[in-house]
Amino acid sequence: MINMEVQLPRYEDAKVVGKHVYGNLIGCQNNEALRDPRRLEEIVKTAAEKGNMTVLDVKSWKIGEGVSIVAVILESHITIHTWPEYNFATVDVYSCGSHTDPYAAFNYIVEELKPVKVETGYFDRSLE
Repeated sequence: MINMEVQLPRYEDAKVVGKHVYGNLIGCQNNEALRDPRRLEEIVKTAAEKGNMTVLDVKSWKIGEGVSIVAVILESHITIHTWPEYNFATVDVYSCGSHTDPYAAFNYIVEELKPVKVETGYFDRSLE
């Protein structure tokens, strides 16, 4: 689980609440999932559920050995791009609305792909 020491803004006065968690997953031990579009679709659907987000559509593309997957959620999107030959994946979880928890969604993806190292960041995309 990623424990980031990030001071989240106060959202009660925001016109738009936007939360963007992103990262690089290095040394993924679940290499089979990195190659499997159906498994990654399941992972992003469950991640959205864990982050209190509503999935509208999920699309995936097999590109070489890897997969690119985009989940359009009512609140924005979740993406995963994989390079199984390098045991590497990039993940973006962008959600709007104070009711969402992009960290919970991101952490679930991390748990499933089992990286040795995670480089992560957060960007507040809110409008006061």
